[in-house]
Amino acid sequence: DYKVGDTTFTGYLAWDDEHDGKRPGVLVVHEWWGHNEFARDQAEKLAASGFTALALDMYGSGKVADHPKEAEAFMKAATSNMDQVKARFLAAKELLQNHDTVNDQKIAAQGYCFGGAVVLNMARMGVDLDGVVSYHGALGSPLQAEAGTVKARVQVYTGGADAMVPSEQVAGLVREMQNAEVDLTLVSFPGVKHSFTNPNADKVAEQFGMPIAYDEAAARRSWQGTMRFYEEIFGE
Repeated sequence: DYKVGDTTFTGYLAWDDEHDGKRPGVLVVHEWWGHNEFARDQAEKLAASGFTALALDMYGSGKVADHPKEAEAFMKAATSNMDQVKARFLAAKELLQNHDTVNDQKIAAQGYCFGGAVVLNMARMGVDLDGVVSYHGALGSPLQAEAGTVKARVQVYTGGADAMVPSEQVAGLVREMQNAEVDLTLVSFPGVKHSFTNPNADKVAEQFGMPIAYDEAAARRSWQGTMRFYEEIFGE
């Protein structure tokens, strides 16, 4: 548990004692459903790969949605003030950096759907990160990257058939990042829909009629690409 102002948040820290010494830290930002099992699973995968990971909480303790309308309400409340989003992100970043296993000079962030948009916006706002990775996140934003502001290298994975992230958003992000001289890698998986990393997506699509679907190949390739990215930005 940690606090931002008067609000309590509940994160999930994962690391593997089989790895010796201090290691890079990675923040994991959840989907619009809130801090759930999927976010914690990603932290566990990162721990197994030799990182210390913090699956942070952007909504507040206990705020996990079961219905898209509830998720949308949580998301809108959380993102109504970008300074609030940044404060919540930075509180989690500080918690991670202060952990005994973490090299506080090597920090990245990865996010899914809503979380993908969050990590991109943190990069746009100049938060001191080595890299950010967005998986099927919204790519458009009222914030625009400016040359000299973005410290992080940026990696984006998006579905070519993602109805929530149309090609106009993809093209807009490329223009924005090129104009801001940001180191961007963008991968678009043809025929792949929104939420492709989450094995629960098919069940949710059937339950609520949402245009989302899990894609095992895209999930695997995006994870492998992320691991290579972290090797590059963190070095030995």
